[in-house]
Amino acid sequence: MIALLAGEVAVRRSDHMVVLCGNVGYRVAVSAETLRHVGALGEQVTLHTHLIVREDALALYGFHVEQERDLFLLLLSVQAVGPKVALAVLSAGTPAELIGALAAGDAARFQAVPGIGKRTAERIIVELREKVGVAAGDGAPVRMPIIARRGEALAPRMLAREGLLELGYGSDEADELLAGAEGDSAEDLLGAALRLARAPS
Repeated sequence: MIALLAGEVAVRRSDHMVVLCGNVGYRVAVSAETLRHVGALGEQVTLHTHLIVREDALALYGFHVEQERDLFLLLLSVQAVGPKVALAVLSAGTPAELIGALAAGDAARFQAVPGIGKRTAERIIVELREKVGVAAGDGAPVRMPIIARRGEALAPRMLAREGLLELGYGSDEADELLAGAEGDSAEDLLGAALRLARAPS
């Protein structure tokens, strides 16, 4: 398994790149999000990778951070989501933003991705929002904030606050969002707070 690729950017396209390692060039499919972090031709790049083996091809997928690769693998576990659609989802935002959309149950965000209809978007939410081991944007793997602490004896509002902090919101911002959020469970409160955060000011 090829897990990491480091070398020189030899080709840079909208949906893939070629990384030159020694005298061998590796074609790597990438998301628009990863491409934003890749330098110009001739510059050095390091990608976390995942290799998919088929009868007729070996397909290598590259990611700027491990969190994006983890999310890619989670997306592949959803019925009707293949590598091409998974990359399209990852192109729609940072890993932290997509995790936030999952936590909020924001199916509309996923439905806006080319190749994803309403049913698939809803399936992504249902199957992935409860899963753990998703990675956030600070480089450290985390669990979905509320699910990871379900066994702890903490009030729902406190759990929701911790979830917002783990997603990158400041203490004051988290308190302000939760002040306007309504819900009986931590999941409901977190989802309501995230919807408030995305609402036009």
